[in-house]
Amino acid sequence: MKRRERKSAKRKWRRRVLLFIFVCIIAVGAYAITQYYQGLSIAKEGPYKDDGTTFVPFEGSEPQFGEINVLMIGSDTRGEERGLSDTIMIAHYNQDTHDIKLASIMRDTYVEIPGHGMQKINAAFAFDGPELLRQTLKQNFDIDLNYYAVVDFEGFSKIADIIAPNGIEVDIPHQMSEGIGMTLEPGEQVLNGDELLGYVRFRKDADGDYGRVQRQQEIITKLKDEVVSLQGFVKLPKLLGVADPYVDTNVDNKTILTIGKGLISGSEHPIETLRIPVDNSFWNARTDAGAVLEIDIEQNKQALQEFLSADTE
Repeated sequence: MKRRERKSAKRKWRRRVLLFIFVCIIAVGAYAITQYYQGLSIAKEGPYKDDGTTFVPFEGSEPQFGEINVLMIGSDTRGEERGLSDTIMIAHYNQDTHDIKLASIMRDTYVEIPGHGMQKINAAFAFDGPELLRQTLKQNFDIDLNYYAVVDFEGFSKIADIIAPNGIEVDIPHQMSEGIGMTLEPGEQVLNGDELLGYVRFRKDADGDYGRVQRQQEIITKLKDEVVSLQGFVKLPKLLGVADPYVDTNVDNKTILTIGKGLISGSEHPIETLRIPVDNSFWNARTDAGAVLEIDIEQNKQALQEFLSADTE
């Protein structure tokens, strides 16, 4: 009799544990769905709110050896279907080492755009979207890209506010105002989403686009650190909801989850950064396309390939 009672008690205990796990799964799922739609309601007017893409198919290659290259494009449509790509980056993620790298391509870099001749590289996106920009990077730098993500700048500030609701601390070297619709005072400041957008877009000083690229890489690194924290992880469903109408991408959900888990697993890994063109490999020039950066294409091709292929120790 006692043996039967022990078996019965054991079965009841197992049922309770299974019920508890089931309730937890339902609760987590309900929380995620609720948070996602809350985020979606915040950003419902984004330019990519309708499902589907306005771009021609992206012919990126399949990832090889666990290495993923994502073409990241920052665009200010301002009501237009497609504008110039103000920001061009290649984000590299290694699934084995969890290394994260970020290469910024300066927008005035003078390159051959397939079918359009020599142009500033940011014109490729305006001509025919991410696919032509992918072709341009492949032709000039022999880099294989697997996916793309176009982020509208209006969404950047909303995304930043979800990731870091208390703001991001930065050290502003001097007053910034021209061309960003606000005034940022010098010194250590805590900036909210709109102010961060002004900070990463400002380029009306002696550093010009060079300083802007550096600030963009700085803020992306700080936002990444916020995301991989426990609080940032809890906010992930809401963050995806906010981002949805402002991001057009062909990155599938499985890859997003893979990268997300890798960011958490490799949270101690700093983001490595590179700017193209590299130092001592370019010069200012004026062409039919306006003021451009003419570059030593072979030197920059080699620098970019080595950066994306070399893993940290």
